[in-house]
Amino acid sequence: MRFVSYLRDGIEGVGLVEGDRLLDLSSLYPTMQALVEAGDGGLAAAQRQRDGAASGWVDVEDVRLTAPLPRPRRCLFCVGLNYQDHFKEGDATRQGISSLPEYPAFFSKATGTVIGPGEPIGWPGHLSEKLDYEAELAVIVGRRGRDITAEQAESHVFGYTLANDVTVRDIQRRHGGQWNKGKSFDGTCPMGPVVVTPDELDRTQRLQAEVNGVLRQDCCLDLMVFSVDQLIASLSEGMTIQPGDILLTGTPAGVGYARTPPSFLQPGDEVVVRLHGIGQLRNTVGKDLGPLPTC
Repeated sequence: MRFVSYLRDGIEGVGLVEGDRLLDLSSLYPTMQALVEAGDGGLAAAQRQRDGAASGWVDVEDVRLTAPLPRPRRCLFCVGLNYQDHFKEGDATRQGISSLPEYPAFFSKATGTVIGPGEPIGWPGHLSEKLDYEAELAVIVGRRGRDITAEQAESHVFGYTLANDVTVRDIQRRHGGQWNKGKSFDGTCPMGPVVVTPDELDRTQRLQAEVNGVLRQDCCLDLMVFSVDQLIASLSEGMTIQPGDILLTGTPAGVGYARTPPSFLQPGDEVVVRLHGIGQLRNTVGKDLGPLPTC
């Protein structure tokens, strides 16, 4: 199944999508978070609603899609250097580190980063001009757990969506080597357009990113260093994961800073993240908003 969060006439809704049409599920679940928390029962209820819906479908183009979870309850969990080709193009190789990591490199991204399809990416021009893109597959956790094994991991997944882990590269590097600050600027995590249940995801498909129509990233999902199951097992060691938690699984090679010469995003640039089976996530870099005015 395929689900979306959306706005119609200013009202938030949750819908089930088939092709170009959408069935509103808001009478069952007012938010995507509520649907996720309902677990298998929620999926069954959505299926019953769909099976009994002779009418009530609307055109997807008649609504505005938002991020699937526009207000995450917790910071986003992320993974660095999780594609073999990105590891080789990155700082680790330049520092003489040739072997792939033994454990995942987790970090977090603030909730205020999340935006939906079509929303402007935050441009921090008053602080930096080194804004970069990162196409990623994102996992939506569906079931609470701790010390989950890799074999159990898939049963804790509600679904998958796309994300763009937009990063301010010089800020990322200047704060002692940690990644949180440079990856937590407002409006720097587009997500969407849909959430697909695990049975809908083909892990042999290619994750891609285009900038202004030029292909920059193109890699098969199965070239992750650590699989989704391994990531969930490692992340949940000693730490409880909750329904609605979001896990970004890393980006492949082709990011702007690793190009020769480096190529960073500018206002007006359009970035499209694409994966067959989920769709495409399209956003344009916005203008510099500067400091937030005080009341």
